[in-house]
Formats: sequence, structure tokens, C-alpha cells
Amino acid sequence: MKTTPFTHFHEALGAKMHEFAGYNMPIEYSGITDEHLTVRNSAGVFDVSHMGEFWVKGPKALEYLQSITSNDVSTLVVGKAQYSCFPNGKGGIVDDLLVYRVEPEKYLLVVNASNIEKDWNWCQQHMIEGVEMDNASEWTAQLAIQGPKATEILQKLTSVNLSEIPYYSFTVGDFAGADEVIISNTGYTGAGGFELYFYPEHAKTIWNAIFETGAEYGIKPIGLGARDTLRLEKGFCLYGNDIDDSTSPIEAGLGWITKFADGKSFVDRALLEKQKAEGVSRKLVRFELTERGIPRHGYDIVDEAGEVIGNVTSGTMLPESKKGIGMGYVQTAYSKAGSKIYIAIRNKNLEAVVVK
Repeated sequence: MKTTPFTHFHEALGAKMHEFAGYNMPIEYSGITDEHLTVRNSAGVFDVSHMGEFWVKGPKALEYLQSITSNDVSTLVVGKAQYSCFPNGKGGIVDDLLVYRVEPEKYLLVVNASNIEKDWNWCQQHMIEGVEMDNASEWTAQLAIQGPKATEILQKLTSVNLSEIPYYSFTVGDFAGADEVIISNTGYTGAGGFELYFYPEHAKTIWNAIFETGAEYGIKPIGLGARDTLRLEKGFCLYGNDIDDSTSPIEAGLGWITKFADGKSFVDRALLEKQKAEGVSRKLVRFELTERGIPRHGYDIVDEAGEVIGNVTSGTMLPESKKGIGMGYVQTAYSKAGSKIYIAIRNKNLEAVVVK
């Protein structure tokens, strides 16, 4: 298994470790419930160094990214980021990603750890002249500091005014004595905070500085288990569960990152435009159980008569409310908020309601 610059810290802290996307990653430390609530109420630190980072630069970089991503890259000014996806040419999704505009002709793509090789190959297949790409995944470390106290903690470690970085914006500056750190107001928890990108040689210094400064706030390291429950509580998609090569952005409710701007010719544009205009037969929904139970990936979703109308893609029990929640694809007729559906759990059809 691969390691990150922080693996030895996780092991020393007694984290429960497991393979994820080829990396030896921490699943939990003090327990998923405790870690989930720590992020919601204070601040937590996620090692996300396993994520992939590609640099795209050159005079045709914008034209290239416009052709392979669904969102409108032309709207990005330097210092802004956007959520997007790579349509796969068959109505599905190669991966979802973040696109950062770092300089007028220089962009950073942040992709899922499990898709680094797949995404790189896809980008190379569609390469055009006037563009250079570098796969910086192996020499980029990344930490996500999330929670309501994150900004207050991190501000003590940088001269950058963090309150001047709006959501989905970033800057490059000093942090804990390191230079050229990308400080990004993004995240995967819905709890606020920042993601930091830096060279691995700064890993020890930055890790120690964050935990020393955050000690009085109760900051804790957080594993992938709570990362999953946090993103699910917020309703964020996870590639491989809620979206994949067989799901279209329109079905997945990602029409807002699928832009049919004038002059933007991109993979699957005609097909996705048709889906948006004519509608789709299934849609991804968020739901809450009204009975006690835990929905899991792969469970059937049925109607009142017990007929299968879809399937669960992600599910959990929320640590605080103990409410079962999930996401899944259902026939479009059942996709409106307030619709009553049923989750088939252990030979019982438990009632649930579709929520925004």
C-alpha cells in the first residue's frame, strides 16, 4: 500500500488503518460519532493527501478544459475554483473534480484518489496542442481543516487574511513557516473550513503547528469514516457510490455544473442537453427514514406496493439524531421532495421521505 506524508502520525495516534484507493488510510481514531461531532462543533483535520492533482497550463489550457469538463471554465478568474465533472462520452461520469484557476494560463485539477490513473489517461486521450499537463499527485500533500473553529485556528498560522477568501476561492501564501501553500476555502463536510496544498517536506511542520495551535479548541484528527457521514449528511456525492460511469450528471442532480454556454463544445454536450430538455427516467434523491433503520448501499428502494423503483447508493445513521439517511436513484415520479418511498431492509420495507 502507498503511504501519505502523515501515515506515521496516524499510526502513532492509534488510528484504525485500512486500504483505500491503494493508500494506507485512517478510518477512525476516537470513533466515527465523536469525530463527526467534533467537526460539526469545533474543528477536525483530514489527511487527504491521497487525492490526485494535475497541473494544466499553456495558451490553449482554457479551450482544452472547456472541451473535457462539464462546467463553464471561462467564468473562472484567478483565485477562484469550481466543482465540475468529466463526462465520459456515453452519458456517464469519468470523475467529479475541482478546477482551480491559479494563473491566466495555469489551472489545477483535483481528482479522486481512486481515479487518478483513469482520469490521467482520459485527459491524455483528449489532449490538444498548446497544453502541457503534469501529474503532481505524488509530490503534493493535502490537509482539510473543517469545522466552525477552523478559520480561527488557521488564522494564527498565516499572514493571509482568511476572512477575505470567499467560498470556492483560494490564495497562495505562507502557512506555518512554509511558502507557496494553496489555501482554499473548499471542503467536503458542509462545516466550513479550508483545504491546504503544499510540498510533502512541510508535512511534519504544518501538522504539528495545526494541532499545537488548535489544542485549546479541541481539534482532533478525523478519519475516512466520519468524512463519509459528514458528506452524506450534507448531501454531497461520492464517486463510486452516487455517481459513476453509468450515471449522467442530469440524473445525479448535477445540472448546475453542466453548462451549455455559447461556444462551449464539450464531451456529451448534445446528449446531456437532450436529457435536460426532455427529462430523465430516474433521479438521485436524498431521503430520511421515518422509521428506525440504517439504509445501506445496494438496498432496494420500493413503492407502497413493494415494487422496486430504485436503489440506495449511500446510507448511514446520523451520529447526533440517530436518524437513518441516504441517497439513491428512484423513478422520476418519486423524486420530488415530500415523496414517500420505502427502503427494503432485512425483509422489511421501512418508510422514508424524499428531502431536499
